[in-house]
Amino acid sequence: MDFSLTEEQAQLRRSVREFAEGEILPHVMEWDEASHFPSEIIPKLGEMGLLGVIFPEKYGGAGLGYVEYAIVIEELSRVDGSVGIIVAAHNSLCSNHIYKFGTEAQKKKYLPDLTTGKKIGCWSLTEPEAGSDAGGTRTQAIAKDGGWVINGSKTFTTNGHYADVCVGMAVTDKSKKSHGISAFIVEKGTKGFRPGKKENKLGLRASDTSEVIFSDCFVPGGNLLGKEGEGFVNSLQILDGGRISIASLGLGMAQGAYEAALKYSKQRKQFGKAISEFQAIQFKLADMATEIEAARLLTYHAAWLADRAIAAGEEGGGRFTRESSMAKLYAGEVAVRVANEAVQIFGGYGFVKDYPAEKYYRDVKLCTIGEGTSEIQRLVIARQLLGKS
Repeated sequence: MDFSLTEEQAQLRRSVREFAEGEILPHVMEWDEASHFPSEIIPKLGEMGLLGVIFPEKYGGAGLGYVEYAIVIEELSRVDGSVGIIVAAHNSLCSNHIYKFGTEAQKKKYLPDLTTGKKIGCWSLTEPEAGSDAGGTRTQAIAKDGGWVINGSKTFTTNGHYADVCVGMAVTDKSKKSHGISAFIVEKGTKGFRPGKKENKLGLRASDTSEVIFSDCFVPGGNLLGKEGEGFVNSLQILDGGRISIASLGLGMAQGAYEAALKYSKQRKQFGKAISEFQAIQFKLADMATEIEAARLLTYHAAWLADRAIAAGEEGGGRFTRESSMAKLYAGEVAVRVANEAVQIFGGYGFVKDYPAEKYYRDVKLCTIGEGTSEIQRLVIARQLLGKS
């Protein structure tokens, strides 16, 4: 087994880290305080190929794999999880749903603008009454005049206010329950489609999380994404890759929190010496570093399996469902523990905004909730272990 990165992957890590520290770090707290969506860096992310990491060059993508994608999300999130989740939702949810299940015409129409950053994407599955129970979707699409009329609303949509392209799920046949849910591509400016309330969040405040609303929204028949009735099943397959991105998000923020705590522990003096000299602090740092490394191995293993599945031509990546859920579960919960210990090491200064610990502490909690809560991950893993569908 070879756990080392290739030279190309190592160079990718260096370039993304340099970009994050140079272009994002100076603005992190400003953007967070103002809940400012960093539109100004979207073109730069596009130029670097970070908005089309996992897509072929013929669609404008970087032509890389999930291991490289994990590197990108980890390095962005190490500096600011908000930017990490903006890029993650755009890549692995919206764009990936079009890439995996769209027609060739749909791919050619939408992907080049999405992969190059000319347009931003969002993905809408969750509803006020359908969170973990996504099969309980109530948004409805009725066939009419060669297209579909969609009515309903979605919540907790990342990039919702700023997206040019939305992939949204709606019920097309109530009698079939989860097998009666279909996916649709809806463009910004479509009559009857608009963003709703923007959420005022605990953390990841520079990323946009909002409602999207469909009110007698007509979309042409050509905007049905995938086969009718398979939108929910396809969504579960898309979430396999999405969970690798959330694992990478948690991993990156945990690494950032750990590095901040390590640096501070060497500078902060109490009782005449740096607090890093005290065994109590050393044990915290040792546990933090060990858990981060374990999370990294789980995350990159899942990414490696995803690349192998894609290379073998397996749509949906069923072979890495268990591993992506394990990575997401563990990395998310490690991020929460590491951020908590970082605040503790900073002491009183960990509770104020002049230092980075409190922001990591606020941001990481999303990793145990978004794209399937920790409880749902345990259900997914258990079903895989027991051979249940």
